[in-house]
Amino acid sequence: MRLKDKAIIVTGSTTGIGLAIAERCVAEGASVLLHGLEEGLGRAAAGRLGPRTLFVAGDLADPATPQKLVAAAVGAFGKLDGLVNNAAAIIRSNIFNTSVELFDKIMAINVRAPFLMIQAALPHLQKARGCALNIGSINAYCGEEQLLPYSISKGALMTLSRNLGDALHSGATAGSPATAVRVNHFNVGWVLTDNERKYKIADGLPPDWPEKLPRTQAPSGRIQKPQEIAAHAAFWLSDESRPISGCVLDLEQYPVIGRNPTKEI
Repeated sequence: MRLKDKAIIVTGSTTGIGLAIAERCVAEGASVLLHGLEEGLGRAAAGRLGPRTLFVAGDLADPATPQKLVAAAVGAFGKLDGLVNNAAAIIRSNIFNTSVELFDKIMAINVRAPFLMIQAALPHLQKARGCALNIGSINAYCGEEQLLPYSISKGALMTLSRNLGDALHSGATAGSPATAVRVNHFNVGWVLTDNERKYKIADGLPPDWPEKLPRTQAPSGRIQKPQEIAAHAAFWLSDESRPISGCVLDLEQYPVIGRNPTKEI
């Protein structure tokens, strides 16, 4: 098992990609702290996944939450080997209707919280020679019209990952010794989560929209599953992925940059 005896935090892990990553980590031998806002979903997931899991509720818009999650994980498992920053606020808005309050909320959850999570976890990750994995989005490259602040936040998260992937792994900064903590990043493409299915129906698509996607959007005939993202996460959280740090991996079924989807005509 790739993650045998490791202790891992996965934020935003009561549904979707985060839950799939937590499930895969447990299957690979890890103890996992699950996190989310919905206590019912979280406790049900922890109960189903077994005694090597713990659920802790917390709002990542609160800057005190990261310390709370790290303390809970170390208290329960005695150490911390890995951190997955998966939680994100996905709120549709554009240049015309994004308020200051909404912009700040999205940045607080999607950028500040991962920063504070790594900051809080760092002493423990140093001891374990552990790693952090940030779950971003291909929207980081320019994004959709109705996902403007979300896209901005994912661009910032990508820069955070690259910066810390270098600073925390490769050498001394400001007189501090190298930490040997790796930081890597996924830019995830279109994934069929329960929430994504609901979002698209709310946007006006029919209930069977996942079965009617054009090949330009889903060359394989379908979009990705959360479990497929989780399989990649298991590798990057494991010692098999050493010594790579600062890697940004696009997880989509076509090239994100430079693609011309109409060229087949």
